[in-house]
Amino acid sequence: MNLKSIQFSRKTSGILASLLVGFSLTLMSCNDDDNPNTTPTPGSSTITDLVVASDQFTFLEAAVVKAGLTTTLSGTGPFTVFAPTDDAFRAAGFADAAAVSAAPDTTLRRILLYHVVGGSYPASAIPAGQTALPTSLSVNGTTYVSKATSTSGTGVSVNGARVITADVQATNGVVHAIDRVLMPPTGNVLQVAQADTSLSLLGAAVARGGAAVVTALSGATPLTVFAPTNAAFRATPYNTVAAINAAPAAALTAILTNHVVVNPGRAFSPTIVNGPITTFGTGSVTATVGSGNALTLLSPGNGGQVSTVLQNTTGVQNRDITATNGVIHKIDRVLLP
Repeated sequence: MNLKSIQFSRKTSGILASLLVGFSLTLMSCNDDDNPNTTPTPGSSTITDLVVASDQFTFLEAAVVKAGLTTTLSGTGPFTVFAPTDDAFRAAGFADAAAVSAAPDTTLRRILLYHVVGGSYPASAIPAGQTALPTSLSVNGTTYVSKATSTSGTGVSVNGARVITADVQATNGVVHAIDRVLMPPTGNVLQVAQADTSLSLLGAAVARGGAAVVTALSGATPLTVFAPTNAAFRATPYNTVAAINAAPAAALTAILTNHVVVNPGRAFSPTIVNGPITTFGTGSVTATVGSGNALTLLSPGNGGQVSTVLQNTTGVQNRDITATNGVIHKIDRVLLP
């Protein structure tokens, strides 16, 4: 990690230190009067020092300041921080640090605290597969779960965001730089889909499918849902809300369940590998992982035409959308059984 020399007052240090508010932490003072030429380095600095000193975390620094996390910190940790880089904030739609500072402080606080887990988890300590790491602070009264994943060929990821710099050691834990800002869940799978205007036809199809479908998508069982966008539905006979409401409920239920995966319940995109994926019941789709982050799905009823899992774009998250009971990936073709 490229660390830059910094000078900051005790007041600024206190503000920036509060990224880890609520935890036990011993703050190593970097007062510019006492240490005018101090350059924090990995292994000899707190997590706060590393975040403030790094060239790739200037947006994160601005977010911490605007969030107003100024509670005095004490104790020793340890903590693991999945730290979004400046490029990650740009991908989330923030043009610069000033744009971060213009965001509501309550929103920034909620997002920042979702990136912190208790304990020190270097990359070597994260096993293959998926491991639930509870966030160390509650978010709106609910402790949400982050997923840390180690997979062959892709390294470590958390909630689908890839760790691009791992194991930056601090005196009170470890920092992993990630390529995307993690967004805390705002509801269950059904609620997240209903709130997304690009998935309105999917919402209509779920309602037409009946109570069993609604219950499954809003229940406690973890799910992975491949969610066809409105454009995907418009390429089928179910191209309007009226057409969906006129369709037999059983037919829609059969189609919808072909988009739902129960095992694994939360399949973030970096963990998906080539091969069949069993959908709800006895259905199956075949996943193909391409170069970069390309990912396609093939269902028996699609006549050899693949469905593409949409890439994230600047300001728009199309894959690895977390819900309280699973994860959603938007796709460009309805998966016909």
